Amino acid sequence: MKFNITGRNINVSDGMKDQIDRKLGKLSKFFKEETICNVTLSTEKNMYKVEVTIPIKDGVIRAEETTSDKFQSLDLVVDVIERQIRKHRTKLMNRQQAAGSFTEAFTEELDDDFDEDEINIVRTKRFDLKPMTPEEACLQMDLVGHSFFVFQNGDTGNVSVVYKRKGNSYGLIEPEY
Repeated sequence: MKFNITGRNINVSDGMKDQIDRKLGKLSKFFKEETICNVTLSTEKNMYKVEVTIPIKDGVIRAEETTSDKFQSLDLVVDVIERQIRKHRTKLMNRQQAAGSFTEAFTEELDDDFDEDEINIVRTKRFDLKPMTPEEACLQMDLVGHSFFVFQNGDTGNVSVVYKRKGNSYGLIEPEY
């Protein structure tokens, strides 16, 4: 695997490059030698953001993490990338497809303890839908501390969902009939 390391608002030291090579290098066994891994480090307001993008044959494996420590951000990104690789490998195994960007050893080896198709619902919640406006639903969502809220839209009568977006903004999902 080849690494393209870029720094935005930060100089990437040789020590950090070695850390990236060591941490992400252990993922090299999953990919062909010519696979390119783009790593971007940036800083803003004493927070370090590490983004990793690995283009593969049928998509992209991507993760980003932001913490106050650049090495911790790197560790978290590696964990996310490993989960995505495991998930992608399981999908490949289930479809019996060729794994374009992956090595043969990677596709032949399958974790027995990980079953992506098994869905485990651990909790069911029931509640009354009360007619309200999307703005009222956003206030209710903030009150309960969730990242989304299901409600009956008082204007349309349909069941809708409001959700939090990055940058303190909100989104609204409405069904089409």
